[in-house]
Amino acid sequence: MTIIPDSKDWTWVLAESCPECGFDASDVDVTRAGQQALEMVPRWRAALARPDAAERPDPSTWSVLEYACHVRDVFLLFAERLRLIRQQDAPEFANWDQDATAVQTGYAQQRPADVAVELSPAAEAFAAEIAAVQDWTRPGRRSNGSAFTADSLTRYGLHDLVHHMVDVDA
Repeated sequence: MTIIPDSKDWTWVLAESCPECGFDASDVDVTRAGQQALEMVPRWRAALARPDAAERPDPSTWSVLEYACHVRDVFLLFAERLRLIRQQDAPEFANWDQDATAVQTGYAQQRPADVAVELSPAAEAFAAEIAAVQDWTRPGRRSNGSAFTADSLTRYGLHDLVHHMVDVDA
């Protein structure tokens, strides 16, 4: 069995707490979100050091390795989107299919030790873009029309990162 693509629109986590991971966007201090992202890296490295990190718990659930690859890419994606918000007027973000990315870049075939190393610069890129934001109200939108500001995009990205730590018990 293969992974069933996640087609949910998770933007609701900006208005209410996530019952699966406990994340509450209203509790986030966006000016500290970069530090929070950096603090996740050691926990991900520990999870990637597990002997079974590359094994799926069941055929339809990503392994720790695959989740970590996704998290690395989320750090970079949200860094890029924040950069666009800072540098352009109301940019539209290119569509990103996380499931296609997982297959195309071979998440399951990557080496846990390599991904552990790649997490730091990716988290640093996200943290740097957060630190560079001067106007948290600047807008951007996804290709599906979902509207964000630098503030809400940061909160939304942080939810994804927190949620996946819960997914892998990191």
